[in-house]
Amino acid sequence: MQANLQSEVIKQLAISAGFDLAGIAPVSDFPELARFPQWIADGHAGEMKYLESRDESGKLRRAASLNSVFPWARSVIVCAVNYNTAHPRSTEINNPGRGWISRYAWSREDYHDSVLRRLREVESKLKEICGATEIETRAYVDTGPIVERVYARYAGIGWQGKNTCIINQKIGSWIFLGVIVTSLELAPDLPAPDRCGTCTRCIDACPTNAFVAPYQLDSNKCIAYLTIEKRGAIPEEFREPIGHHVFGCDICQDVCPWNRKAPATNKAEFQPREGLVNPALAWLAEISEAEFREKFRGSPIKRTKRSGLRRNALIAIGDSGDRNLMPVAERACDDPDPAIAEAARWAIERLTRRW
Repeated sequence: MQANLQSEVIKQLAISAGFDLAGIAPVSDFPELARFPQWIADGHAGEMKYLESRDESGKLRRAASLNSVFPWARSVIVCAVNYNTAHPRSTEINNPGRGWISRYAWSREDYHDSVLRRLREVESKLKEICGATEIETRAYVDTGPIVERVYARYAGIGWQGKNTCIINQKIGSWIFLGVIVTSLELAPDLPAPDRCGTCTRCIDACPTNAFVAPYQLDSNKCIAYLTIEKRGAIPEEFREPIGHHVFGCDICQDVCPWNRKAPATNKAEFQPREGLVNPALAWLAEISEAEFREKFRGSPIKRTKRSGLRRNALIAIGDSGDRNLMPVAERACDDPDPAIAEAARWAIERLTRRW
């Protein structure tokens, strides 16, 4: 089978598996990968130590040449699926008693599972066509020695915007990525051209000034990092800018012009679980361990743990200006978790001062 024909067949397999976009990237030492170690060295990864994983030679795994990890690798199949739903955006809602959970975490199934399931289907069909003993493949969703967004650009899926998200001209940036590294020598797609132009809406809209420059994010200042990855107390300088965000942040995507007409998906697994679109802060601040496990089973929200979600909700209560939520904060003041108790006291002080 010729390389061009193979590429088109593989893309069709991806679409049949439920992906919205698919493309082929070559295996190469792209210049973007060379900048990753410096980003780590500058401390912009915060406490995300898994990004600092190194191979036997001491190189960062995600920035290393794929050929050093998989000598047989020749191409990377990049697949993308739209997870946008027909619900308001964080910038369109202002309800003091309610918080905001990032759009990607509303879904009924963890995206890692749903995307990997589709990748496995493509992988299986590919081996049927080519012969299971004739090719090598590895499928990854956020877990492999690969920076997916770099390969997504070179596969023509989209360009990396100034907010560091992959943006597709037709469907915007509400997309999940998955990759299949393969030994097949496939015809690569053309890299996607950068269409951000002079626009800086994402940079200007970030409440915590997390973008140190266009295309450069300091995770330590990012609301998504602070509410998901950060353990313990959140630095006070970021608490007021966090506003109503309790898990993740969508602002830099909400304001992006390329998302203005982003289509909504009809896939069932990406539809919101009940109560997760603009959830009640009082409920999140006092959620029990049993309810947390039940409500967020199979959800990416489990990553922040119950303690992190409660801490975030209390900070949002402090930012809400709603004194009706004062009793919630007062009951959390003596919590055995010091980060929760401290956030509760901060919330009380904020509510008292604003009153």
